[in-house]
Amino acid sequence: MSAIARLVCTFALILVAAAAQAQNKVPGERALEALVKSSLLTFNDANVTNNYTVLHAKLSQPFRIKYPPEKLAETFKVFRDKRIDFDIIAALKPVYDPAPKVDDDGKLLVEGHFDPEHARVAFELDFIPSDGEWKLIRLNVKVNPR
Repeated sequence: MSAIARLVCTFALILVAAAAQAQNKVPGERALEALVKSSLLTFNDANVTNNYTVLHAKLSQPFRIKYPPEKLAETFKVFRDKRIDFDIIAALKPVYDPAPKVDDDGKLLVEGHFDPEHARVAFELDFIPSDGEWKLIRLNVKVNPR
């Protein structure tokens, strides 16, 4: 094997190891905010449009198996019935309480809320590493009007 081929292989292994190790720690501030907002806004869009296929595609495999799009629609019917739309969170910073952490099982646990003027959007999100990124394994959202 040439020196260049060994160098390329070594570099590829370092990248794979770094990606795997990164999954064992809480993402940086921007990446975490993007992950939270992306998850919640996809959930919000599914409820507003009554189309759960994109949300379903973004879930971890165990979550996708347990909750096909039709079951997601049934589970979150109350959001549609009450016409809950919290897309304003895209412009707000999340408040984490407690601080996000990766538990002993390797799950990223993120709890907190957004405080728009008309309602508090509280969330509990659990993610697992899947396909090189964090994917939802649990989603709990509560919207409390003020």
